[in-house]
Amino acid sequence: MAITAGMVKDLREMTGAGMMDCKKALTETNGDMDAAVELLRKNGQAKAEKKASRIAAEGLCRAITSDNKTAAVVEVNSETDFVAKNEKFQNYVNEVAEQALASSAADMDAFMAEGWNAEAGKTVNEKLVEMVATIGEKLSIRRFEKVTADCVVTYVHGGGRIGVIVAADTDVVNDGIKEAMNNIAMQVAALNPKYVSDSEISAEYIEHEKEILKAQIMNDPKESQKPEKVIEGMIAGRVKKELKEICLNDQVYVKAEDGKQSVAQYVAQVAKENGANFKVTKFVRFETGEGMEKKQENFAEEVAAQMK
Repeated sequence: MAITAGMVKDLREMTGAGMMDCKKALTETNGDMDAAVELLRKNGQAKAEKKASRIAAEGLCRAITSDNKTAAVVEVNSETDFVAKNEKFQNYVNEVAEQALASSAADMDAFMAEGWNAEAGKTVNEKLVEMVATIGEKLSIRRFEKVTADCVVTYVHGGGRIGVIVAADTDVVNDGIKEAMNNIAMQVAALNPKYVSDSEISAEYIEHEKEILKAQIMNDPKESQKPEKVIEGMIAGRVKKELKEICLNDQVYVKAEDGKQSVAQYVAQVAKENGANFKVTKFVRFETGEGMEKKQENFAEEVAAQMK
């Protein structure tokens, strides 16, 4: 399979590896992007970031709630940042969020087929087609999620670049609890955890990460010479460190005065102060353009020139 400059560019963005390392990995894996990422990680040439770390498409995220018990977050994409800043587009995204909050749809197909609540006589999809014609640029409702819990809060960061929902089981809903949840929503936006706690992580994921770490160690001339027990300890330590970074409860709370308090400890503190049984059970984090890419012809040409 011919390896194009665009493929090299994509892999470089996904992994942070060098251009020629990316080209070599794609050549060895016959253009299989996932296999190339795996190869680069095993060789220690790639960061642990996956495809979801690439932010390229334009648009907005909106997260809203009406009663602190139900919330919805949506992502609506546009081709250019110019349109994303357009008031007409922004109003439309707000209406899509309202639609999602009232929706009973189980998936995107059902959502697009629903009647458009803001204007009778058309579906969500028909309204989208109308907006494309009005704005003159390709638009898409990429995703939505609706969450119901004892208490939910929403947070939008960067004018719509990131939309977050945090949900909790709690027998007390007051200003103290909601303030804590808002703080946690900002934490989710800033540090991008993948799970609430390590209990949500599958054994398969952990074993896979151990394989990656072992391959990295064995590819290091110095570390590979260490005793097997030492290597096993190194792997266990590195996995533990990674889990602390991707699990919300284990992350250091960003507003901690001592710089040590974990999110779980902060939640326990708030629960005690408010006499509540309080536990964060879920979060949703949408980032505009996550996992998508934007055409960058000039960069591709630049890479092609360097490859020659």
